[in-house]
Amino acid sequence: MSKRQLTVKVPGKLMIAGEFAVLEPYQKLAVMAVNRYVYATITDAENYTLSLEDFGLHDIAWSYQTGTVNIESDDERFSFVKDAIYITCTYLEEKSIGIPSFHLSTRSELDDASGVKYGLGSSAAIVTSVVSAILRFVAPRYATKEIIFRLAALSHVCTQGNGSGADIAASTYGGFRQYSSFQADWLLNTYKNASTISEVVDMEWKYYQSENIRIPDFLNVCVGWTGTAASTKNLVQQIRLLKVSDSDAYEHFLQSSKEAVGLFLDGMNSENLSMLMDGVRKNRQALAHVGQKAKTPIETSMLTKLCDLAEQLGGAGKPSGAGGGDCGIAFMYSKDQAENLFHAWAEVGIKPLTLQPSLEGEQVVIEEE
Repeated sequence: MSKRQLTVKVPGKLMIAGEFAVLEPYQKLAVMAVNRYVYATITDAENYTLSLEDFGLHDIAWSYQTGTVNIESDDERFSFVKDAIYITCTYLEEKSIGIPSFHLSTRSELDDASGVKYGLGSSAAIVTSVVSAILRFVAPRYATKEIIFRLAALSHVCTQGNGSGADIAASTYGGFRQYSSFQADWLLNTYKNASTISEVVDMEWKYYQSENIRIPDFLNVCVGWTGTAASTKNLVQQIRLLKVSDSDAYEHFLQSSKEAVGLFLDGMNSENLSMLMDGVRKNRQALAHVGQKAKTPIETSMLTKLCDLAEQLGGAGKPSGAGGGDCGIAFMYSKDQAENLFHAWAEVGIKPLTLQPSLEGEQVVIEEE
């Protein structure tokens, strides 16, 4: 008898505008799915087994019984996958759907072949790929974008304890998105007090908002890697401390970010490139200012070079994500300007990345009966 097999691919992400502020209620962020992907392949098997190809972990046995997933490995790199399996399988069991035994493997192309991390949201993309693969394989009628997003977001927050979920939204839906976070504390507390996962999935997530932004034809997006990885967790902690130590500075930052993101989104929606770029510049300023107040270098010297070169060539640039390293992003008026920027970046040791928006979110790429 032939084995069923299904492979899904899920894009990574880059934050565009609204970083840090998105962790507060009703603050908007712009996020972009990028054309590098995580793949999850699920196949009929006699036993439950797992492979994380990127870590050389192959055919690791696991089991699912109501309320628990046991993986026969102490390797902490299974933690995100373990919670994603548990949340998804429990949700399906609540729907009276049995979980057949299967082999699940994941592989990522989000990082460089050398192992260098670019900050494209690998844990979020892996979680989304696992949730998508299991739903699409076991009960495709439940594999809607919104259910995939909600299960993946819940799973990711359960493992990590925090996060905005914007990376999950980008991986699920693709394209450019306007996003307001569900608030991790609210979601964890709601989950703790709910009787079922289905109850959490079906209820209104009162802070959460997510919608697609149409990408103007003229948009030239440039992404550069600064050569150093950043610790998002540490940077977030430092900025959040400001909320207590200097609440006025923190509130000023939230207001500045709100205005900058509003300009960017209005520029996108009205196809007004100068307004869009003004929003990028203002968001860069807001991030730099709050970083100085928190004594945290959001804009490193290499990120400053990356942004300043974009400005000098007529565009606008800013750190992407938490800053402190990783990638910067720039918007240019023309393809020629974008090419010139890539050359200028390369001359100062910034690696241009051939990243573009991925218009598709999670999707099936192989399905065999």
